[in-house]
Amino acid sequence: MQIAKDTVVTINYELKDKEGKILEKSDQPVTYLHGGYDGIFPVVEDSLDGKKAGDSCEVMLEPDNAFGEYDENLVRVEPRNQFPENAEVGMQFEGAPEGSEEILIYTITDMAEDKVIVDGNHPLAGQTLVFNCTIQEVRAASGEEIDHGHVHGAHGHQH
Repeated sequence: MQIAKDTVVTINYELKDKEGKILEKSDQPVTYLHGGYDGIFPVVEDSLDGKKAGDSCEVMLEPDNAFGEYDENLVRVEPRNQFPENAEVGMQFEGAPEGSEEILIYTITDMAEDKVIVDGNHPLAGQTLVFNCTIQEVRAASGEEIDHGHVHGAHGHQH
């Protein structure tokens, strides 16, 4: 079966920086609903269209097609007293940028005695990435999966 709209696709993947350093690798197969359901980067989905189990794919992802450009406006300096005593660099929390209701994940990137620097950018924002994958399985999606917009069962959503 070939990958097309409303098929369930199972892949193994690696995400590398443009120098070839592996940034992320699937330990278990990843399954998504193909056809514009936001289960995978659209550029990757386009490259997978028409492929079948056993095929491989490599896609160069510019920042606009992955995690976006780095936005300096998402870096904030906050008073230390707004954070718990055990706060440390690398901790993450949810918050909204000033003047917005959009919730982002902020990461503490630096701390001083009276200040904490937080960054709302995705850690891979601004980077050109290389996505490699091998297709493990392709099957037709069930009506329920299509209605819900995601995969059910193994490697998918459980209700």
